[in-house]
Amino acid sequence: MNTNRQTTLKKAAASYKQSLKKSLQTRLESARANGNTKLVRQLQAEANYLRLE
Repeated sequence: MNTNRQTTLKKAAASYKQSLKKSLQTRLESARANGNTKLVRQLQAEANYLRLE
């Protein structure tokens, strides 16, 4: 039972990280398309902080 719980938690964490990465990527694309370099730098810093890149 404990192994199942650990597996479920690992899958949930991976899914959450993937969701964050996808959201951040979408925001980065939008910021780049709008020429918002300040926001691009902030989002890149956020990605580095979260270790998503």
